[in-house]
Amino acid sequence: MNNNAFFNIGYGLYVLTTNANKDNGCIINTFMQVTANPQQVVLAVNKDNLTCSELLSSGKFCVSAIDESADFELFKWFGFRSGRTCHKFEGFDNVKRADNGVLYITKNTNAYFAGTVTETKDLGTHILFIADVTEAEVLSDKKTATYTYYQENIKPAPEKKKTGWVCKICGYVFDGEELPEDFICPLCKHPASDFERL
Repeated sequence: MNNNAFFNIGYGLYVLTTNANKDNGCIINTFMQVTANPQQVVLAVNKDNLTCSELLSSGKFCVSAIDESADFELFKWFGFRSGRTCHKFEGFDNVKRADNGVLYITKNTNAYFAGTVTETKDLGTHILFIADVTEAEVLSDKKTATYTYYQENIKPAPEKKKTGWVCKICGYVFDGEELPEDFICPLCKHPASDFERL
């Protein structure tokens, strides 16, 4: 099976927040409406995330839809730090509290949904939550950031490893895979034997 095929499924990106013992949140990509009357949604959360166990305890949540104006800082804040070792909302001011008592994100998001969990299903690595929506509001008209948009426009490109050779005498860098044997440093005039690979 080619696992790369899964990257072609269209995913939105969201900040899921809850507060059983403390305000906490994480980035998720599995959130969708499943019925219109009553208004129900499903979301899946990795069991390793503190937010998952907090949601199992509280049964209340908010989901903030990340829009295309978001920068990598939002993803670092909620996706690359654990609520077990930090307070996710300390120093983060772009929030309001929904009627259910849970914080939602007000900047770089285009809508939020507050809800109450009605059912759960253990999926092995994740818990699937089925929930009633108790509150929902549009925050902006910006497009929702998809996983593809994040990969192409928000996530920083990996630093290109510089290839080449550096002169041990003066630091001049020769850019290229192969250093000619008869190469002479243009700055200090030392031979190729005084160069080492970067």
